Amino acid sequence: MKVKSTKAAMLVEQNAELAVEHISLPESLDFGQVLVEVHFSGICGSQIGEITGVKGRDPYLPHLLGHEGSGIVLETGPKVSSVREGDHVVMHWRPGKGIQSTPPRYMWGNQEVNAGYVTTFNQYAVISENRLTSIDGTVDMEVASLFGCAVTTGIGVVNNDAELKIGESIVIFGAGGIGLSIIQAALLSGGYPIVAIDLYDEKLQLAKKFGATHVINSSDECVTTQLEIILESSKPNVVVDNTGVIDVINEAYNLTSSSGRTVLVGVPKKGENASIDTLPLHFQKRLIGSEGGDCKPDIDIPNYLRLYENKILDLEGMITAHYSLDDINSAIKAMREGRIAGRVIVSMF
Repeated sequence: MKVKSTKAAMLVEQNAELAVEHISLPESLDFGQVLVEVHFSGICGSQIGEITGVKGRDPYLPHLLGHEGSGIVLETGPKVSSVREGDHVVMHWRPGKGIQSTPPRYMWGNQEVNAGYVTTFNQYAVISENRLTSIDGTVDMEVASLFGCAVTTGIGVVNNDAELKIGESIVIFGAGGIGLSIIQAALLSGGYPIVAIDLYDEKLQLAKKFGATHVINSSDECVTTQLEIILESSKPNVVVDNTGVIDVINEAYNLTSSSGRTVLVGVPKKGENASIDTLPLHFQKRLIGSEGGDCKPDIDIPNYLRLYENKILDLEGMITAHYSLDDINSAIKAMREGRIAGRVIVSMF
């Protein structure tokens, strides 16, 4: 291949800082694999979950991380047809068009480094063709990285999972990057009221800027009481949880109307189980686990790009912090402490 090694941020030990080291790339590209020069990566909350072991013991250590990014195609492997050398691409974790290749094998000295179909915390990455979508070369590459998860998941939660209708109320627990996309999508869908709930005033201020009609700081306000005031004692049609916190999941479900939809985006820690009354699910109430908003990247990304290019979606405003790859652990620490409203972007070079 054209590139032999790359700087990368690896998860070597759970609940520890990522190791930023140089690793060796595979000697050649296999069927359906694409070599990408990664320019920018977002940091999704699910990546922090991987670091902390939300899903339990990680059997694949050490491994690479990151699942939303942007870059330029440097080289394509056999049978790749949907992207070509020089293409600007969005890197996404939901499968799109093209071949799903075998995951690449990197080496860190004598130790193999595992990777999935897409990784973005590395300067150069071998990506499965179906985790790439070509975009116009004029699109801002920082903004383009958001289409890998934050934008597509958020809009998909509203359109595909919740199926929000005009005039329906929606409550969003967690006003981070995905939360802001959900708010924008709810506004475009004609939802009202749009209520954002978070622990941090900075995030709630940003939520209002992006279209939340009401905000609640759950650290010093009673959510149930405030919602009764906002909704005039009715219950919301849609409640979305982005936090993965069991108590919040239980509350979100209980708050949802008897014919409403509760959508779970955040993933709870393994072994922690929600306690809910399932009887309403036999009638009209729905509990939905979201997998990336059920988005179809090769279809949705071009559609959402048109909204952005025509100034219908505000995406620059979602990016509120910038870090280098060398400082990625500082970015993760700031996110875990709630010091960042919006999305963090990591520059690879």
